[in-house]
Amino acid sequence: MTHRTSPYLQGLFDGPIDVVGDVHGELDALHALMRGLGYDPVGGHPEGRRLVFLGDLCDRGPDSPGVLALARRMVGEGRAQVVLGNHELNLLREVPKHGNGWFFEGDHDRARGEFTASRGLPPGERAGVLAFLRELPVALSRDDLRVVHAVWDDASLARLAGELGRWSPERIHRDDPGPPELQAELAALESARALEMHRYGERLKARDEALPLLEAVGRSDALWQRGNPMRVITSGLETLAERPYFAGGSWRMTDRVRWWDHYDDPTPVLYGHYWRWMDPGARGSYSKGEPDLFTGAAPNAWVGRRRNAFCTDFSVGARYKERELGASAPWRTRLAAVRWPERELLDDHGERRPLV
Repeated sequence: MTHRTSPYLQGLFDGPIDVVGDVHGELDALHALMRGLGYDPVGGHPEGRRLVFLGDLCDRGPDSPGVLALARRMVGEGRAQVVLGNHELNLLREVPKHGNGWFFEGDHDRARGEFTASRGLPPGERAGVLAFLRELPVALSRDDLRVVHAVWDDASLARLAGELGRWSPERIHRDDPGPPELQAELAALESARALEMHRYGERLKARDEALPLLEAVGRSDALWQRGNPMRVITSGLETLAERPYFAGGSWRMTDRVRWWDHYDDPTPVLYGHYWRWMDPGARGSYSKGEPDLFTGAAPNAWVGRRRNAFCTDFSVGARYKERELGASAPWRTRLAAVRWPERELLDDHGERRPLV
């Protein structure tokens, strides 16, 4: 492997690979996709192909422990690579989030009557999961391809490599907002943010509330996000939202940024994180309420300034919502992979599409 410049950016497998989008605990979907790609249940392939996972292996789905156990086995046997996603980052930080109760003693989701079908993590497996996640890079690269969970950003990767230890996942907190210029901008918003939080803060987690756009909260959240390179690469860049929306158990005041419109490197990049839809009609029922960043783009279309960026997350993280609403297979959400160098998209229904 080549291109290893730090523990955070490592070399991508040589040879033919299959790059899998966000799995979100959907073990059955993963097995179906692997079968379609020609793999056996533990990641062996008759042609020597190997799997690369774009992060967010866990949360929301019925069997996050099973997905992680399979990924750990395949990585240990040299059959797979995994990059860190924002959902793995939350586990490393031991931060309870909507959909990750399976990982915590007491399961905060189940206590609220949510994700009751999600299998919990046996207590004896917790240390092993955390040890596995600590070793994951945030990006992989070789001459003809780059792989990352949310954003390929050279400046952020350089900061990670230049300040090893400062940006370890466990150290991502609000008290480390980034460089001085961002700290000054955050300080200028502090009073307005405090006023908005005093007035509306207790209502941010109430789905049935109708909140106005909290501009100071949104602007400071976007700045804070940009200040930490680990957050940028695993969670993306953000900007003040056009309107608030409810996602992940809280009202959001920021929108994600279409960073690929500014990606000007000739090397193609595959990423996940941003929900995309094979069936655009399903978005209204199962999306998180965020703007659609791929409006007008076919599911198998490259996007971006050079049309060499491709999001491989086809919203299988919303399959739990399909179940809650009484749906069953064939699912409208999908788990998908890009076959490389063939540049072909395959999903867990067995449908194949060339990238165009």
